[in-house]
Amino acid sequence: MAKILIVDDEVGIRELLSEILRDEGHDILLAENAAAARAARNAARPDLVLLDIWMPDTDGVSLLKEWSANGQLSMPVVMMSGHGTIDTAVEATRIGAMEFLEKPIALQKLLAAVKRGLSRIKPAHAPSPLGLGAFARSAPLRDLRKRLEQMAEKSRIILLRVGPGSLAELCARTLQRVGTPWLDLSVSSMPLELNILETARNGLLYVPELIYLSRPQQKNLVFAMDRLERHAQTLVVATEHRPEELVEHGWDERALARLFEVSLAPPALGEIRDEIPEIASQILLHYVEAGEVPPHRLSSAALNALRNQAWPGGYAELKAAIKSLSLGTLEEEIGMDDVAHLLVKSPSVALGLPLDLPLREAREIFERLYFEHHLQIDGGNMTRLAEKTGLERTHLYRKLKQLGISVGRRHEETNS
Repeated sequence: MAKILIVDDEVGIRELLSEILRDEGHDILLAENAAAARAARNAARPDLVLLDIWMPDTDGVSLLKEWSANGQLSMPVVMMSGHGTIDTAVEATRIGAMEFLEKPIALQKLLAAVKRGLSRIKPAHAPSPLGLGAFARSAPLRDLRKRLEQMAEKSRIILLRVGPGSLAELCARTLQRVGTPWLDLSVSSMPLELNILETARNGLLYVPELIYLSRPQQKNLVFAMDRLERHAQTLVVATEHRPEELVEHGWDERALARLFEVSLAPPALGEIRDEIPEIASQILLHYVEAGEVPPHRLSSAALNALRNQAWPGGYAELKAAIKSLSLGTLEEEIGMDDVAHLLVKSPSVALGLPLDLPLREAREIFERLYFEHHLQIDGGNMTRLAEKTGLERTHLYRKLKQLGISVGRRHEETNS
């Protein structure tokens, strides 16, 4: 029979419901609060959840939102409450709850709701990409999400002023509504046509770094900007460069004025170091739910090591590291040794830099040394380099060309 998780802070209700459902032949899991419910859901993956609204730590609707945001609402959820309102019931249903039961729950209503819920179990599908809503227990990320959503209510264009350790993709995914298209305007240089924008109606348009866009891609971006309202789209772009630097790279000043009109500087991973264990855990859980990696968990020591690691590539680099750890470890628990083997300490090239240079020149020297180092230790393998740096392949090639690093020659040497 089915595996059912009952979440209620009242022990009497938990015992009553579990007794009834065990008599029906179901396997029962119990949780007295949201923290226990998270752990039980992650460990056992129940077929159905009976979820109380009023709990001492986190209310049921908030937990439902969290599961929905991080792609874990893969099972039917029946909400329960002794003093719920119509508004609460409507909100829970909108988020994804199957139905709402009022306490005291009549036996026949309970059994009928469970039967309906279990009949609606769908085949597993890939969860939606993670947004900031998946990290409901992180105060800085909650605040960041609120700021983004508040800005998106009044503006269809949001520019993220980022630097090393960027959370740009995570921010953009937060504003992508579930089930709507995602269009990265940096992927193709082909002319953007109206039928493509129509296909992406109600979706989110994204550019991870403005300075890497070619002239045709810049024209595509302006073309899309002019039609955001018509296609009900939101545009999120990111850059670590000032407008005057972008003008030097061929950008039109009028287009930049529109892009920089509404901007936000999200924190870098290094600024929210204490949140990295929570982010890493949710990334791993998301990969497991999507079936991309075997079931694993991160040990406390591994989480602490990840917390203390520098992440210049930001969220993308952390994601790549978690996936590599998950695929490379031999045990169910990812330990400190696994992290140490993956995150090999590189020789500190920064100490050899002439520190009396202007920042821009010193950064360019560091970036050249950085990429040369990783190209050397990976034998010119661009796939591994993209994973380590957290850069998309297209952006990586442009960056190497900008730094004067020959990619083609390295490939020839590697493949010879």
